[in-house]
Amino acid sequence: MQLVVGLMVFGIALALTVEGAVGAGPWTVFHQGVADRVGLSIGTIVVITGVSILAILWLLNEPLGVGTIANATVIGPVVDATLWAIPDLDSIWARLPLIAIAPVVLGIGSSLYLGAGVGPGPRDGVMTALSRRGVSTWVARTGIEITALAVGWLLGGTVGLGTVWMAITTGPSVQFFLPWFRLDTNELPDA
Repeated sequence: MQLVVGLMVFGIALALTVEGAVGAGPWTVFHQGVADRVGLSIGTIVVITGVSILAILWLLNEPLGVGTIANATVIGPVVDATLWAIPDLDSIWARLPLIAIAPVVLGIGSSLYLGAGVGPGPRDGVMTALSRRGVSTWVARTGIEITALAVGWLLGGTVGLGTVWMAITTGPSVQFFLPWFRLDTNELPDA
């Protein structure tokens, strides 16, 4: 239950960054850019990307948990449902609160699903796969995030102050909330 609630909260947070329209996190910029180019919803691109990464991880013999598979399939529909439910906001003053609270909502969602200890998301699995092959974790994570951001921006995803805000606040938010929701302290590294 914690896994599913966490993934749903995570999807809501991603939708808040999109609706805030002042820039989103790197992967959301990527999903937004691809969605704009191919004419599919952002949530659909989230699912297609996640499942594609699952296939790559499977080919690399990387471990896939229930959380990894659920992450790839649950978040996208929640993003689309949330974007449908939030009215279009024209005023920047109406949109700024959405991006302001997004890192807190994302931190809660991430901490819930990571705290369940049933597998990281597929995008985190790429980092783990690279780390297992000798790439330091910070280099792997930074390279993945920068690549997703650059490709998304080139495809038309929204990059802006919200992107910077998400970059500097998401990590501390996850670090703050993770101890609250950690079910098995032996499975996850310290925040």
